[in-house]
Amino acid sequence: MDPAKPVDLPERPKEVKEVKDEGAPADPNKKSKSQLKKEQKEREKAEKKEKAKNAPKPAKTTQPKPAKPVKEEPTQDPESMFKLGFLSDVYQEKPLSDTLTKIRTRFPPEPNGYLHIGHSKAIAINFGFAKYHGGECILRFDDTNPAGEEERYYNAIRDIVTWLGFKPVRETCASDNFDQLYELAIDLIKRDGAYVCHCTQADVKAQRGEGAGGVRGGERFACSHRSRPIEESLAEFQAMRDGKYKAGEAALRMKQDITNPNPQMWDLFAWRIPEGEEKQHYRTAGSWVMYPTYDFTHCLCDSIEGITHSLCTTEFELSRVSYEWLCDKLEVYRPMQREYGRLNLTGTVLSKRKIIKLVKEGHVRDWDDPRLYTLIALRRRGIPPGAILTFVNSLGVTKSGSNVQIAKFEQTVRQFLETTVPRLMVVTEPLKVIIDDLPDDHEEFVEVPFGKDAAAFGTHKIPFTKTVYIERSDFREVDSPDYFRLAPGPLPHHSDSFREDPTTGVVTCVHAKYEKPEEGAAPKKPKSFIHWVADSPANNSPVRAEIRATNPLFKSDDPNSHPDGFLADINPDSEQIFPDAMIETGFHEISRSAPWPKEAAEEGDISQNQHSIRFQGMRVAYFAVDRETTPDKLILNRIVTLKDTQGKN
Repeated sequence: MDPAKPVDLPERPKEVKEVKDEGAPADPNKKSKSQLKKEQKEREKAEKKEKAKNAPKPAKTTQPKPAKPVKEEPTQDPESMFKLGFLSDVYQEKPLSDTLTKIRTRFPPEPNGYLHIGHSKAIAINFGFAKYHGGECILRFDDTNPAGEEERYYNAIRDIVTWLGFKPVRETCASDNFDQLYELAIDLIKRDGAYVCHCTQADVKAQRGEGAGGVRGGERFACSHRSRPIEESLAEFQAMRDGKYKAGEAALRMKQDITNPNPQMWDLFAWRIPEGEEKQHYRTAGSWVMYPTYDFTHCLCDSIEGITHSLCTTEFELSRVSYEWLCDKLEVYRPMQREYGRLNLTGTVLSKRKIIKLVKEGHVRDWDDPRLYTLIALRRRGIPPGAILTFVNSLGVTKSGSNVQIAKFEQTVRQFLETTVPRLMVVTEPLKVIIDDLPDDHEEFVEVPFGKDAAAFGTHKIPFTKTVYIERSDFREVDSPDYFRLAPGPLPHHSDSFREDPTTGVVTCVHAKYEKPEEGAAPKKPKSFIHWVADSPANNSPVRAEIRATNPLFKSDDPNSHPDGFLADINPDSEQIFPDAMIETGFHEISRSAPWPKEAAEEGDISQNQHSIRFQGMRVAYFAVDRETTPDKLILNRIVTLKDTQGKN
């Protein structure tokens, strides 16, 4: 009890009145009032006790003790985005019914680059929406522009969709429908809905009200070829098909409404002739010398494939008018298009053009460099697909775009990894510690769990020897009262002396003592813990590795706003290399069991499971094996730190 702290005394019961004792009476046989009162109370108390003893006892009931409040982590329903909000409203507009017996969506990427974090939202929405309502989703490659479309992008997109856990009902390509799209173009001309135009690019801009210097808002007017006879446009379109014209000399345009304020109705291009040798299409080779545009192809492919809900980002919201116009003009089935806000991350760039520049100029290794936010880069970094989908679902789906900070994304990854990966001891910058009072051949094995829940994650044994390695940051040459790790001085710091490199002054070795509690005695409770890895060649300890610690690639949240361009905003410390890192021997076991803990890989073969070998380095960070790992060199990528240091900075 603190004597300086006042003590609250209980109040005296109000129903008991105080009786003043006047002292002993003159007659010794006569009892005082206070004595009589006391005896009366004792009699009443005894009567009550006897009555209670003889009374029938009621049935005994056990009241459960109130449980202590437990702090629960918030859970995110993986299907919440489809139950409430925008996607729920979309479904209510066009629900399953007697006439609509199956929901069908599509994910339609262009195979001219690698998918980025923003595409994960489109994948989750289109595949998830169909699955939630018992329908199906098609993976359709929007390959209408041969420039830049390559086989590697088809394969990479297919691979990423599978990695995220989705399986399309089938794969299609816009190029599968070129013949049918060509026939629909002819039909559109016959319906007086299209014409062949020979205007230059400057002419077209002028028709749309764009004057010199790109100034917009001028008067719009129709193309001079708009009124040409239908038969003439049919003949010219056939001439385009036969290769009579070069790029820019002829194009098929839709005859829409030039007076409409929506630019998507200003006689959009339907078919055009691409420039250069790149007109050779990857899938159709030399079969075509002209190709349909996105504005002509997308809605008609949706119609051909029976898409019920065409879900896309709000950048296509204005296109809904032309989407519906074209289907109605051709009198074909018209799917329902609805638009949601796209996902953007601050502090990075997602533009293909800018990423190509980063790669070509050597600022990053390739499209899958862990500092990028392409999905192949996130996979290489070691981020699990489940963490990405959890992040997308946590944002919800609305019409508004999501500009999310990298710190929020990494926090979701951190929370996902916390309960799904094993824990190991990792030393990034090793400092040798020799325990002087242990014999040179001392070796004992310590059983440690792979996670907080030993029953779920299991345990493993690691060696402890005379020589161990600790983090250099866990030793201080000068002790202080507020420092509870290793430092010179008396116990409990356990350090007797240390050696320095005579040239650099860097500490190279620390000498310490081993304090082990006597048998039966309780160990002392330490004020802090440090991790270590033992030097035990007989047990392949330590496991040596190079660690690549990924930091933000850019210095600001908006690299594009830099007055000298986004490249001027590059962070010179975006990657930190630790070439001499050490890992405890539990790494061998989790490598054989990757992806932890569901499936087992071939023993000793980690090359097939690089990004699936993930673990928490206790007190350090989360790590994953990099694809450049070889039998002779282990390379680890830092997935995320244990705490949000970047967000605070």
